[in-house]
Amino acid sequence: MMKKILIAEDQFIEANNLQLILQKAGYEVTGIARSVSAAIEMVDNNEPDLVLLDIYLKGPLTGIDLARKLRQRNIGFVYLSANSNEKTLNEAKVTQPYGFLVKPFREKDILVTLDIAWYQHEQFLPARRNNDRTGTRNTHPSSIAAFNGIVGSSAGLKQVLDNIQVVAPVDTTVLILGESGTGKEQVASAIHKLSPRKNKPFVKVNCAALSTTLIESELFGHERGSFTGATDRRIGRFEQANGGSLFLDEIGEMPLETQSKMLRVLQEKELERIGGRETIRVDVRIIAATNRDLQREVAEGRFRMDLYYRLHVFPIQLPALRDRKEDIPALAMNFLRSFAAANNRLVKNFKPECLEQLIRYNWPGNIREMQNLIERSVLLCKTDTITEISLPEPARVTGATINPVSKGMEQVEREHIIEVLTRCNGKLSGSGGAAELLQLPLSTLNYKLRKYGISREISILNNPPKTNH
Repeated sequence: MMKKILIAEDQFIEANNLQLILQKAGYEVTGIARSVSAAIEMVDNNEPDLVLLDIYLKGPLTGIDLARKLRQRNIGFVYLSANSNEKTLNEAKVTQPYGFLVKPFREKDILVTLDIAWYQHEQFLPARRNNDRTGTRNTHPSSIAAFNGIVGSSAGLKQVLDNIQVVAPVDTTVLILGESGTGKEQVASAIHKLSPRKNKPFVKVNCAALSTTLIESELFGHERGSFTGATDRRIGRFEQANGGSLFLDEIGEMPLETQSKMLRVLQEKELERIGGRETIRVDVRIIAATNRDLQREVAEGRFRMDLYYRLHVFPIQLPALRDRKEDIPALAMNFLRSFAAANNRLVKNFKPECLEQLIRYNWPGNIREMQNLIERSVLLCKTDTITEISLPEPARVTGATINPVSKGMEQVEREHIIEVLTRCNGKLSGSGGAAELLQLPLSTLNYKLRKYGISREISILNNPPKTNH
């Protein structure tokens, strides 16, 4: 049976092009509506399986108003949009669409997005109907102990694992969102390993760790003599990842001029090395990640809206560790066993009071911070049980608990970096330096120091004021 799609789009040419693409792909188009009232009438007369709806339609109501009504009727939908402000995008996300398609449309993008939408609809519609009927949450048949090294069984983590399983087999772009240290690289690796590209390269690039002058050479490559210091031809990361997946971490830090070239590669699947004349075709799946609010970056002109839409085909939001505290004991034991084995230590357990400490702590550095803390605790432990956890002093849980959400995560991260710098006496690199303790490349740490204006704190640490006796 042909799947039925309703198009809610007020622009005749775009609606007609969509109809031709869908019919060519074997879909039945039940109609084209140019207003919310017309769409509701068409839904009543011939209920579609899915609706493609523009955010802006004719009349007083918007596509978001229509989306709310479709959700009440358990009809899936995908948004169509050319540009929208941050407020509108946030309102659209709340309605839980199956995806976003950016204008102008590419046939492949439409069909891939629809494949994902059908999969999600078939997987989650029975659960949603059951939840609507009973008011209960659907649970997994069994709690998840480990998934490619991702440990835990909280509801938030299960949603992430659901999303990984949905998107991994489908060759589409993924945007992983979450605070620093939440495990974005692990999620990207899991998506690659569960995909048809699993036997091809998985290439990682940290956009924040590259200077503006180097990032294009790193991504797209360069020819010999193309600029001062280019003594040899360099194959860029896109070419290295050909046939596989390219993980672009901290993509929110990418310079605007590079973003435009990135957009071309995503659209055309081709590039030119710096200083080169040859157009090179590449077959690469993009998995991007950021700890920034990209919608805000778009609204403030620091990130291209068209690139945002290209990346935002399938977003995965990772929960902060403070929002999945039920996973902390399992994570702590996993790290304990791993570091004990790696360092030939006989440490086997935590004193119950230590686990209580870990659960009560708010973890501004998330899983990465816990990993570093457990490793240190294992190395310092003299028996088979960890009896003391040295949590950062300023963040010890007392009657006045620090709330990272109300304080602002950037402020919390700034204070966490300063606290680590204090512990290592302002030392940035090398053994026992802040970069090692924070598990950050030195270039990324230097970027964060500039971002948060921490240079003065380092100067004070390295040159403490002299006291008169």
